[in-house]
Amino acid sequence: MELGGSFTGMGMGCGVVDIWLTSDTHFGHRNMVEKFTLADGTPARKFASVEEMDETMVTRWNEVVKPSHHVYHLGDVTMHRQIGQIRYSILDRLQGHKRLLLGNHDADHVKNYLEWFEKVYASRVIDRLLLTHIPVHPESLGRFAANVHGHTHHMTLPPALKVDEKGYGARERLVPYVNVCVEKTDYRPIHLDEVMQKVRKYESGSVQRPARQIGFSITGGGSGALRG
Repeated sequence: MELGGSFTGMGMGCGVVDIWLTSDTHFGHRNMVEKFTLADGTPARKFASVEEMDETMVTRWNEVVKPSHHVYHLGDVTMHRQIGQIRYSILDRLQGHKRLLLGNHDADHVKNYLEWFEKVYASRVIDRLLLTHIPVHPESLGRFAANVHGHTHHMTLPPALKVDEKGYGARERLVPYVNVCVEKTDYRPIHLDEVMQKVRKYESGSVQRPARQIGFSITGGGSGALRG
């Protein structure tokens, strides 16, 4: 087990490894069911109990993830220091080789996560996709094709408008934010290939510029985070 760097991943059908992505499971977090609501007043997660929520996510995880597959969890496995409370009842039951990108609620000592996740990262790069917990500022996207993130739960961020000012003239392209929080993926991991399909629609120009997007130029600098 190790604290990792980065590599180029391959999707389904490449004969190497299947890669899945998920985020913000919040296992054991009762407020997700009993307290938190959406803007319209409906429950943030429509389960009868936190136990039902947890069991649904475990079942749906294992329906798609096989023991040989790799899963990147983009943070907020549970709340704060509750990792010890869910490790045997939940984490032991989740199939696949699990990797964790630490979220803002993953506040336990890293050694405790390394008992259940083979690798722990702050961020990760796979096939020009920048994986983070909190979505990065548009000016930090640089060479990346997209930012795959968690943290924002139900919120979908508009794409960033990238202006390449190299060579002859400027060229605009949209750089998407892909939210893989469980609320956006039917409470199950999403395959890397499905994420890449979303990104390719932007790269091919088949996605029209929305009325609202985040703009930046690659000649700019700085960094930061968009907070949900």
